[in-house]
Amino acid sequence: MKALTPGWCVVAAWFAMVAVGNAAEPATLKFKFKTVTVSGAQSAAVFGINNAGTLAGSYVDSSNVRHGFKLAGGKLTNVDDPNGSDTYCFAINKSNAIVGYYATSNHTAQAFLYKGGKFSDIGPAGLPGSQATGINDAGTVVGNFADSKGSHAFVFKGGKYTTLDVPGAVLTLGGGINKAGLITLVWIDSEGNAESSLYNGKSYKTIDIPKEENSDAGGISSGGDIVYSWEDAQDNYGGALRHGTKYYKFSDPSGGRTFGYGINDHHVIVGAYVDMNNVMQGFTATY
Repeated sequence: MKALTPGWCVVAAWFAMVAVGNAAEPATLKFKFKTVTVSGAQSAAVFGINNAGTLAGSYVDSSNVRHGFKLAGGKLTNVDDPNGSDTYCFAINKSNAIVGYYATSNHTAQAFLYKGGKFSDIGPAGLPGSQATGINDAGTVVGNFADSKGSHAFVFKGGKYTTLDVPGAVLTLGGGINKAGLITLVWIDSEGNAESSLYNGKSYKTIDIPKEENSDAGGISSGGDIVYSWEDAQDNYGGALRHGTKYYKFSDPSGGRTFGYGINDHHVIVGAYVDMNNVMQGFTATY
């Protein structure tokens, strides 16, 4: 089993939204990549993007300290939860509310919501280990938590938590959520492989990348486009996009291994790649 990418972490609408994309699908898609530079960083990754183009991610500085960040109009702002260390920012909505997780003093993951300049811990009470991986414009949050029975996804809406477990999964992790409330989930099957599902509030639909051993779905746009990371049986890696009913693989030309994490409604994908010096760099890609 491979190491799961964060959250993602973290959908495509197989009803009306997918049908819209099916009307005139191109034979191929072209992706235009741009490296996201974080000044003074040893490594960086971009996990989320909103429709205004504001980015959310995480980087390691020259002193080996990990920070969460927001990047808007070329201005970088650290988003570090004061209750712990090693903050990861996984998703951002139109109000610039950010979700992610930080490491507690006991070295466990704690999900957080950063809204209006204030941090708050989220996740089912009393349970160790949680991550918040997605947030939509209405403020509904998706994530995952651990208990004595394993790992489960959750939805946090209106102050209430709903647990999600893909049928037959050994464990379930949260992914992304769009305006319609469609949710991507990553789950581990009985053979230890990562699979992905789309949850519409009532049922789960498997949305694995064809012929790949591991599919990790991340962000989902309002139109139902989904961004992925994948790995095959020969340990080859890459990113992918589910556009309509078709899958398009991509790899950042500036490096090797590529991860797809987030997406907005303006055909912009974000993620990370490993460059020629074996350093992780963030990227944006338009399609």
